[in-house]
Amino acid sequence: MRKYTPKDNVQAKSYYTDRYWVAPRVPREAVEEGSHFAEVVKAMKDFSKESYVEVGQLVIHIDAQENFEAIKTLKEVCGYTQCSEQSAVDYLAQDGEFELFYQFLNVNEAKRVRIVCRIKKGEAIESIVPLFNSANFAEREMYDMFGIKVNNHPFLKRIIMPDDWEGHPLLKTYPLHGDEFASWYEVDKIFGKEYRDIIGPENRDPARIDRYDTKRFSRVGYEVPFGEDISQGEKENPIEYSETLLVDYNNKSGKQLDQRK
Repeated sequence: MRKYTPKDNVQAKSYYTDRYWVAPRVPREAVEEGSHFAEVVKAMKDFSKESYVEVGQLVIHIDAQENFEAIKTLKEVCGYTQCSEQSAVDYLAQDGEFELFYQFLNVNEAKRVRIVCRIKKGEAIESIVPLFNSANFAEREMYDMFGIKVNNHPFLKRIIMPDDWEGHPLLKTYPLHGDEFASWYEVDKIFGKEYRDIIGPENRDPARIDRYDTKRFSRVGYEVPFGEDISQGEKENPIEYSETLLVDYNNKSGKQLDQRK
């Protein structure tokens, strides 16, 4: 794998043309007066920069510095007692910012609200774990995948990638198949860097299949035991199919058996 050189957005290239149908933007609707969402907007007026209804749920944009107080109001005043999702979207190349979102559920009213805010690269966001324990792992994943730091989190460390991993895989500047560090990580970790020339870099192409790999990738009809020498080629093995009560799968014509065995 060639050495990775940082770019603004390595995933920005579009592989689609106007031959393909592009879904239109989801329409935004005004909040209906007298509705449940109108009461939520009224309670959140000190924090709301913009609000609208999208796909049957209320979306409220707030300042990132006020996320804790805004979400506390949403929980204690508006009855949204469940935080079902929290993550971010990388808009660094486009706007120089991350978009953070929180998804909340009011169980009694069967309504959903999404809180949205934006922060710049290098800025941190306040943890909402004191309000929702479910945010603990979500904030750790956001830190792991995007590198977004969360202030006052009880245990902010990686949750998916190894602790010594370099980079954050959900950034759009992170190559889809990993960079040079990713191609050597397991070799360096298991064997040591002195074995790089002997083992070689890790192949990270999921479409590539090597029948000479360590597990002796099997081909139907040419299966071999693990570790067998196949330098001279594999021997063909007859394919045997099972016989059920009514169908003999070894019969290529597919004729049913005259009677049960």
